[in-house]
Amino acid sequence: MTAGTGPRRARGEIERLPSGSLRVRVYAGRDPETKKRRYLVETVPAGPEAPQRAEQTRARLLGEVAERRTQESRQAAEPARPPSPTEEAEAASNGERGSGRLTIASIARLAGVSPPTVSKILNGRPGVASETRHRVEWLLREHGYHRPEKVVRAACIEVVFCGLIGHIAAEIMRGAREVAVEHGLAVGFTDARQEEAAGRDWVRELLARRPMGVIVAHLGFTPEQHELLSASGIPMVALDPPGETVHPVPSVASDNRRGAIAAARHLLELGHRRIAVITGPRRLSCAEHRLEGARMALAGAGAPLDESLVRTGARFSFDDGVDHGRDLLALPDPPTALLCGNDLQALGVYEAARQASARIPHDLAVVGFDDISYAVFSGPQLTTVRQPFATIGATAARLILEQTGDEPLAQTRIELATTLMVRSSTAPPRDAAPRPQSS
Repeated sequence: MTAGTGPRRARGEIERLPSGSLRVRVYAGRDPETKKRRYLVETVPAGPEAPQRAEQTRARLLGEVAERRTQESRQAAEPARPPSPTEEAEAASNGERGSGRLTIASIARLAGVSPPTVSKILNGRPGVASETRHRVEWLLREHGYHRPEKVVRAACIEVVFCGLIGHIAAEIMRGAREVAVEHGLAVGFTDARQEEAAGRDWVRELLARRPMGVIVAHLGFTPEQHELLSASGIPMVALDPPGETVHPVPSVASDNRRGAIAAARHLLELGHRRIAVITGPRRLSCAEHRLEGARMALAGAGAPLDESLVRTGARFSFDDGVDHGRDLLALPDPPTALLCGNDLQALGVYEAARQASARIPHDLAVVGFDDISYAVFSGPQLTTVRQPFATIGATAARLILEQTGDEPLAQTRIELATTLMVRSSTAPPRDAAPRPQSS
């Protein structure tokens, strides 16, 4: 397996992306119309089984290339057959011409299938062999096909989550619904993690439902999944997307940097100088921006962040807080305050402090990020940065509706203000007096 920009395999390459995902790319010859080099490309999500899955994907793609070359050789030996009137009618009834010069019938000819087969794939319908489906999906991506808005959509906006977090998901759905009902639309949801664990293809099932638009709150959303939804002409909006945006999509997020700056300044004003940080996965822009905000605030106060006090969480999880909190509190000179990537990590730090017999906030001040419902149920109540989740959902729904109009979007990236919620988990360190409030 190759990584980064290392040497390329003679028959396909596997590249490790900054996110930890693996991108598999296999050369598939030249396009007969454009003469450009073609590649089959798929992304395997990060994880312990990613290398094995990437090799399996590479083997499958090599098999598809071999099958395609055999098929192209057969077609070259036979006279070209124009699409039948039935096939042309099927293509026309499903929005034949995309945003490029290719039509559904053209894609079908390149793939060696009928136009109704391409239509089935665009609509997420069953009855198509796996290898054929992969071949057509690749051609749709390669040629940038985008279905025109002639398809009748269901009166629904769908929100895609990856592992539902009760409070956050409910607030996003509530905000989206407030906008949707004003336009006679419903709001549904898909838990991608649950669907994938059950062996179901949530993207194709979503295509079959034909929603008006899709709000993606799924951090593992792959380029291939995005391209398939895009080819089907479904408007999309991403919530706090990862920094690695191969295919741009309109997005809504909180102002993570300013939120972290406010949290760090609060600790500085209390008199803390030995401040530790637990981040989320660094491949995510929200985690990186929160760390940057903390660095900026500390540097501005003349107390640069001590990199030995920075820990990186794996999943923004409670376990991150327990493990890294325990490690930081066991240092010979432990921190007096801890900035966490989210509230679940902060609650994990509470448990680590309990195990170490450290009192919050007397021995350790703790700040979270999100303001989930458990923040006020904990003891002591958690100081945290509130994200406006309902407003995020409402803003995303408005962007979906704007995309269904004739005018281009006025903004494709919207950042919303956060609010520092000061509660009882923060106090001055035992050996320092509070500093005056900054203006």
